[in-house]
Amino acid sequence: MTDRIVIMGVSGCGKSTVGAALAKRLGGMFQDGDDFHPGANIRKMSNGEPLTDADRWPWLDRVGQELGGPDHGCLVMACSALKTAYRDRLRQQAGREVVFVLLQGSQEFIAQRMQARSGHFMPPDLLQSQFDALEAFGPQETAVTVDIVESVDDIVEQICQGLKRL
Repeated sequence: MTDRIVIMGVSGCGKSTVGAALAKRLGGMFQDGDDFHPGANIRKMSNGEPLTDADRWPWLDRVGQELGGPDHGCLVMACSALKTAYRDRLRQQAGREVVFVLLQGSQEFIAQRMQARSGHFMPPDLLQSQFDALEAFGPQETAVTVDIVESVDDIVEQICQGLKRL
């Protein structure tokens, strides 16, 4: 099993919650990719504007560099990584194997979650743009997909089982 795992998916799918729980289960460290967004990106999203690829590249480079940082055991990173090109960029910057775990759910289910949360910069109005950008895994990608309708503990168990099968 790799020691670099990216929990990915659209906003509101539970990346941070699941990622932190998975890191705890694996005895690793958790980082949230949102913490690496420059202020301009956060302001743009807070104002209801989707990011462009040009906005994302420096952020993805920072996240990828964190993934490639010193080896202190397992690192679980929450990062949307919606497009193949973004995942390629993360792997390139990391310079090591990265496993991607897609948290998958219906747009309606995730929209309900987003309406119920507070204190996040990503408004529910941008959810459609996230689903529009989401690309399926390519053959070169090491990946696991799990459905998010279960409890966090069940999702983490599904991820662990999926990682064992890789």
